[in-house]
Amino acid sequence: MKIAAAAYPIDWFETFAEYEAKITKWVAAADGADLLVFPEYGAMELASLGGRDVAGDLEASLHEVARHAEAVAALHLKLAAQHGCHILAASGPVFEAGRPFNRAVLYGPDGVIGHQDKQIMTRFERETWDVTGNPGLRVFDTALGRIGILICYDSEFPLLGRVLAEAGVDLILVPSCTDAVAGFTRVRIGSMARALESQCVVIHSPTVGDCDWMPALDENRGRAAIYGPPDGFWPETGIIAEGEMDQPGWVMARIDIARVAQSRRDGAVLPFAHWPESQKPVLI
Repeated sequence: MKIAAAAYPIDWFETFAEYEAKITKWVAAADGADLLVFPEYGAMELASLGGRDVAGDLEASLHEVARHAEAVAALHLKLAAQHGCHILAASGPVFEAGRPFNRAVLYGPDGVIGHQDKQIMTRFERETWDVTGNPGLRVFDTALGRIGILICYDSEFPLLGRVLAEAGVDLILVPSCTDAVAGFTRVRIGSMARALESQCVVIHSPTVGDCDWMPALDENRGRAAIYGPPDGFWPETGIIAEGEMDQPGWVMARIDIARVAQSRRDGAVLPFAHWPESQKPVLI
């Protein structure tokens, strides 16, 4: 299959049609990829439709973005069907029970496959923005393989990844939004570690570039990448493909999903199989 991970810039829109044109152009530019992964909080650029006062207000911007959820879904459904692909849309706020969740929706050629909410909030989300976690990981059975999603900070917690691995996921999608190299590096290391220990493929898609009109996403650092386990069946570095730092665009690679099972069965090391031995450490 062909995978595309976005390093995605945040833009200002005067109309929803401008947003639709951007997403349409990006999907077309993925050049026939079977799976497209957009970043965490990429949907926040829709706050621009409320004007600068709304976009510049942390609370008002969340409500403005959530207001466009149905139109965003219709757009991604159309594009996934038109291109015969799977799309993890950029995540954004969803209000269901008081405070918003940070939700990423997975679309397939035949409709909505499902959604994943972020599990663990960063300090900014919980202390300043008041975006909340919604416990519960999901597994998505697709024509491409079994997929799990760890949104940004979630990728830094091994036990979340392990739950997905034990459920048999082949691919873990990691949309992210980080405002410093340190934050990006944490998600990068977490993503590579999840690929190593679970012997699967991890796709990392960040926001990139500056945004002077929205305090929640004012700075964005990162590079898109696709990782595998460095166990003999994948590149020795574990990096299948990666882009340049802070450069917008797609990073793409072709992978054989059957190699995930091969890695777990015949890798030079077998961390997926040997994981239980790490759960009862003994101090002497």
